[in-house]
Amino acid sequence: NMKLGGLGPDYEAIKEKKQKLKMQKEYSRQINEYNMKNISVVPRLPAKPQVSSVSRQKALEYAKKIPRPKTFVTRQSDQEVKEERALPQAPNGTSLPQIPSLESLWNRHEKEKEVVAAFKALHIL
Repeated sequence: NMKLGGLGPDYEAIKEKKQKLKMQKEYSRQINEYNMKNISVVPRLPAKPQVSSVSRQKALEYAKKIPRPKTFVTRQSDQEVKEERALPQAPNGTSLPQIPSLESLWNRHEKEKEVVAAFKALHIL
């Protein structure tokens, strides 16, 4: 008298798994309650020792006495200084923003034209 596997679900195995899962959840709930009661009396970590304000003051004084690294300041040429002084004035009296020199822009334009011509010669563009 053997029972062979059928086509439908095995309800007996499902009931057993469900019962086992229910027991696990109940056990975990009981352990959680027990831990919450007993762990509430855990000793705290010792507080950090307070740093006295005297040592802080000493540190601040020391920091003030340390020489700072020197920053490099680029000096402007005489022409740039003159150009800054003589900013063009708009008709309503406000000064206009400084524009890069026309020569530098023209040189840049010529170089870029040469680069484009080289690309065209190579049939890249």
